[in-house]
Amino acid sequence: MKNVSAVLVLFILLTSCSDELNRARPYVLTTATTGGTFYPVGVALATIAHAQLAETEGISLTAISSAGSLENVKLLRDNQVQFAILQGPFGAWSWAGEGPVSSPQTHMRSVSALWQNVEHFVLLSELATTGEIMDLDNLDGERYVLGARNSGAEQTGRFILETLGIDYEEKFNLAYMGYGPTTSAIQDGNIVGMNIPAGAPVSSITQAYALLGDRMTILNWTQETLDKINAKYPLWDWYDFPPGTYPNQDKLIRTIGSPNVLVTRDDISEEVVYNVTKVIWENLATLQEIHGATKDMRLEIAIDGLGAPLHPGAIRYYREVGLEIPARLLLEESSPTIDQAEGV
Repeated sequence: MKNVSAVLVLFILLTSCSDELNRARPYVLTTATTGGTFYPVGVALATIAHAQLAETEGISLTAISSAGSLENVKLLRDNQVQFAILQGPFGAWSWAGEGPVSSPQTHMRSVSALWQNVEHFVLLSELATTGEIMDLDNLDGERYVLGARNSGAEQTGRFILETLGIDYEEKFNLAYMGYGPTTSAIQDGNIVGMNIPAGAPVSSITQAYALLGDRMTILNWTQETLDKINAKYPLWDWYDFPPGTYPNQDKLIRTIGSPNVLVTRDDISEEVVYNVTKVIWENLATLQEIHGATKDMRLEIAIDGLGAPLHPGAIRYYREVGLEIPARLLLEESSPTIDQAEGV
């Protein structure tokens, strides 16, 4: 009887182990607030990856919302998530320990550049005397939203305004909201403008334009202001909105954009990151059907604008498809571990 019992226990344990091995390992992708582009594109990426990889490779990916890039850096550091979408500057800031990121995030590895994160600095038209970004320098105590607290929108907004020499702390009555509440606030007349960096067209701007029409202005950039913003981090380039990009928009708008990036942790296996990278690029057409912001994603620029070294799994895929990888993205895997990295 003892032998029979032992065999039965062993059988149960082996069955349990087999079930565990067959179950897809869950990974979490953190995005941003639901009113922007990070969240819907992140959900699309996770859905495609899960559908393609859960049964065949045992990889399950789920997308969650967050406050944005700065919170995502913290979630990745604490291993509460394994993948994160960041605004391009946060990739550079995180690896170097600069800007709003207080110390180098040496556990971070790049997976891919994604779609362009486009700057939408919005101002009520009555205050947009030239229609250009420096009109923000003329505010005098009016209420303006840079983004939710600790969000990528807030932090990149601060960096941009500081770089342009706009004393927003003195001239703005700053408010902090996510994209959805911000849109409601400008429609209700509670704020005079908002900073909405996101892939175009972004739903928050679409909703605001549909109601306000020519009463709101997306501010244009000039060569001078573009040169200033690129002086330290040459990440931004021109991004044009042809007429009709947004409801009631009848003139071309010239703003700027920088690539959003997908990052992961250095302790995620090469096989997992290889498969996630591959499934993104082999299903790009499907992704572009789901969200128009991804229309500017192209494999040939998949490693442009990355601030942290590439993960070995991503390197493997890009070499397979013939991309030449610059030396700065090929850092040897000998950096300090997550336990040695400092806070954000």
